[in-house]
Amino acid sequence: MADCILVTSARSDTPTFPGVPVLDDLELLRHGLLSPGLVTVPAGPVLLVDAEGVPVADVDDEGGIGWRSERSSRPFERWHLTDVEIDLPAALVDDPGALDDIPDGTRTVVALASTDGDDNQRDLDLVREARSQADHGGYAVRVAPIGRAAALRADKIAHLREVLGGADQVHDLTSAAEGEAYPAGHGGVVVLLTGLSGSGKSTLARALRDRLVEDEGRTVSLLDGDVVRRHLSAGLGFSPEDRETNVRRIGWVAAEIARHGGTAVASPIAPFDSTRRDVRAMVEGRGARFVLVHVATPLEECERRDRKGLYARARAGEIPDFTGISSPYDIPTDATLTLDTTGQDVDPLVDQILAALAPSSPIQ
Repeated sequence: MADCILVTSARSDTPTFPGVPVLDDLELLRHGLLSPGLVTVPAGPVLLVDAEGVPVADVDDEGGIGWRSERSSRPFERWHLTDVEIDLPAALVDDPGALDDIPDGTRTVVALASTDGDDNQRDLDLVREARSQADHGGYAVRVAPIGRAAALRADKIAHLREVLGGADQVHDLTSAAEGEAYPAGHGGVVVLLTGLSGSGKSTLARALRDRLVEDEGRTVSLLDGDVVRRHLSAGLGFSPEDRETNVRRIGWVAAEIARHGGTAVASPIAPFDSTRRDVRAMVEGRGARFVLVHVATPLEECERRDRKGLYARARAGEIPDFTGISSPYDIPTDATLTLDTTGQDVDPLVDQILAALAPSSPIQ
């Protein structure tokens, strides 16, 4: 890995958003809390911007970094570490459970948490919980943005511990494993029904919405495919790229609904495994549950129903990139439920989905 060379004059007009983990690394590097060898940036010359397009740093063709400005504001930003001077002894934590093990006499708890981006609800919860316990524990809370998605996470934690005071003054109460997630479940839920056109997924989605409203009194947002196409995804076509964009937009909206404790039910075709996994990451990253229902009605049955005449047109070559005919459908390998609506009544199928949504469900 090439070290980053700190410079002050590099300039570029090519904007690139490198992702939140890289921006977090740059923040720590800028304040002397990481070494250059632990930070990897895109090859230059390039201008690095945050998600709002604010210029943060330039990278020249030798990897040198020139700082531009602070990134856009984030929750808990005023608690972020900006130098190595903290009240010691300190403790590093990356899980709320570790707050119960803070040694007596600890003056500062450093929460390792990324407080930027759309998939960091668990990190935000960690900081919130640390602050809620701070007065009782008699310590101050600071934040170092080394989130679960950070590359070389264990090495970065070790380096941060050293620069803050070393092993004698800084207790490491973190989990060294990269990519671990806090237990989910505090937020809402997203139910994504995926399947071929005519499989019955929209019928199931509407019936599920009705049951959740009528029997459980939930507030439910139904993200119907045709409605989404008219509003959220107006202007998109049906190319593979536009389909992925459409599903990601649905996923983002659904994840935001679930982040605030709501229930979202969506029923796009969602033919591509990678896109469905992106939606799962958005939802679970916000601390919500993701229930994937594969409506696996066979192509022959879907084509037999063909209420809109779409399969006939696709067979005639009038509709390009039609899923199941001229465009692939990736069969889910990570579905919570697999249902076939052939010859089935709707209510028993909805019962199965509701069982998966129950808090005691072993498949939640």
